[in-house]
Amino acid sequence: MARLDWSMQERLEFIRASRECGVPVPTMCLSGHRKIPFGSADPAIRAQAEEFMAKAIRFAADTGIRVIQLAGYDVYYEPTTRESRERYYAGMERAVDEAARHQVTLALEIMDTPFMNSISRYLALKERLPSPWLLVYPDLGNLTAWGNDVERELRLGIDHIVGIHVKETRPVGPNFPGAFRDVPFGEGTVDFVHCFEVLHELRYAGPFMIEMWTEKAADPLREIALARQWIGERLKLGGYA
Repeated sequence: MARLDWSMQERLEFIRASRECGVPVPTMCLSGHRKIPFGSADPAIRAQAEEFMAKAIRFAADTGIRVIQLAGYDVYYEPTTRESRERYYAGMERAVDEAARHQVTLALEIMDTPFMNSISRYLALKERLPSPWLLVYPDLGNLTAWGNDVERELRLGIDHIVGIHVKETRPVGPNFPGAFRDVPFGEGTVDFVHCFEVLHELRYAGPFMIEMWTEKAADPLREIALARQWIGERLKLGGYA
């Protein structure tokens, strides 16, 4: 979060480093709204959320980042209610207007809570906020874990998808809350090959972002390389050469 307060000189150094090392940064992940959500019952927290969002949009505009991926939570550490959802919609409306002024896209991730657990739910929000600057960043693991018809969801949302999170999960059940992180690839229930086949048929050509956690690994870099190889093999099986 401290990066959002970088000076212009620091922002320019970031742009220069990105260009010189050949690693573009077209997207940033903004996870801070988990702690300071638009839907909070506390007006001070809502004010913080709005300021945080405005800072992020300005940061993206200054550094050439085109997409801000947002966590789709109305609230996380408070009970979700009809009121929290309405407060969230109001906050997102202001955020989308600010993003439009700076020509920065906001992309909602499909999440690990019921509030935004499908592309269909994103589309319902899109009906309330019909802006070209609000799109979706589906997580294949989260879509699967909630028991969605993943193929149907991808087909419904293909015109709105700016990126795909590639993550392994285990499904929510009657006596199980689901496993949304720390599931090694191949040990969950996500049908990656079928997902990639559908996306390839739909001519999706955007980024695939592998999401994983390596804090417990003895050799994190090796785990990352293995995950990339594993996903790469399934991308080929799905039609991506």
